[in-house]
Amino acid sequence: MKFNTKSVHSGRHPCPATGAISTPIWQTSTFIFDDYNKPKEHDYSRTSNPTRSALEDALADLEGGNAGFAFLSGMSAISTVIHILEAGDHVIACDDCYGGTYRLFSEIMTRFGIEFTFIRLDDEEKVKNAIKPTTKLIWVETPSNPLLNITNLELISKIAKEHNLLTVADNTFSSPYFLKPIDFGIDIVVHSTTKYINGHSDVIGGAVVTTTDELAEKIHFNLNGLGTNASPFDSWLVLRGLKTLPLRMDKHAANALEVAEYLLDHPKVDEVFYPGLPSHKGHDIAKKQMKGFGGVVSFKLKGDVKKFLNGLNLFSLAESLGGADSLVEHAATMSHASMGEEGRKNAGITDDVIRLSIGLEDADDLISDLSKGLSKA
Repeated sequence: MKFNTKSVHSGRHPCPATGAISTPIWQTSTFIFDDYNKPKEHDYSRTSNPTRSALEDALADLEGGNAGFAFLSGMSAISTVIHILEAGDHVIACDDCYGGTYRLFSEIMTRFGIEFTFIRLDDEEKVKNAIKPTTKLIWVETPSNPLLNITNLELISKIAKEHNLLTVADNTFSSPYFLKPIDFGIDIVVHSTTKYINGHSDVIGGAVVTTTDELAEKIHFNLNGLGTNASPFDSWLVLRGLKTLPLRMDKHAANALEVAEYLLDHPKVDEVFYPGLPSHKGHDIAKKQMKGFGGVVSFKLKGDVKKFLNGLNLFSLAESLGGADSLVEHAATMSHASMGEEGRKNAGITDDVIRLSIGLEDADDLISDLSKGLSKA
């Protein structure tokens, strides 16, 4: 089946009792055993739940993995993955990752003896030089948040396999509709399903898709042990959103390209970050890896940030992205505040960076709104 068909049908199990085409919300904490020491397929909803399983099966199918796992947030998914490591292990991570990821790695996991090196993953020798005898994993975001940097996944996978390292790709910005990291040799894919996969700004969620039985067992063990699982209702909401993912992503990307092209020539814009622009440094790699370029556009503003933000109407000032409504944020004081000044400086996230989450409105209306904001900046 092609992706559009899979997004509707993967993981779906109509109710056997009623024939309901919508996957039921199995809102239960526990399940009755058949007999002593004879549990059914599900015994306790932290460990597994039929609604969550439907979502997990769908995600694994869409990403091309062997197993999927649904979590209560993107950060709980990331936390569960990083807990497959042990004290003394070393991780190479992209320097311009999401602020919450950076905080988890640099301020929390380091307390437990895991070491992190943050670098730009754009040069083979630089990546190889960062590898230590204790290195176990390379962590990638592509496109990255918020600078939309593109990482060559085949290159990272090749380096990792040469040194017996695991690879993890945060695929939140692309969704499996635009990019399947597993096709390029990545071992584990992570999502904040809060964003495009759900698509309606009404649930917090996360996901992990694995490629081997061994990795699947480790992730499920950690999910169950840490209690990071998604709830049945949240799983149902994300499963509902998944059915329209291809339609939404095409519109997000079409709008984003129009917005990016508009900003490119504006006198109050210093630089535009969008991989769909031929001028973008990673454009050629993005074209090779991606079916589309996503719905996030970032840029450097030449003007007063506060006046620009207050001059907008359609773009709501809010964190997050990937919903139907267009959002705007100031990365340094919002999504990447937790990164700290030094971390942002090293990643190139300057105080003039504005991140736009392009929604499903008419592109002309969005451009008109940006024009008003920029005129006041």
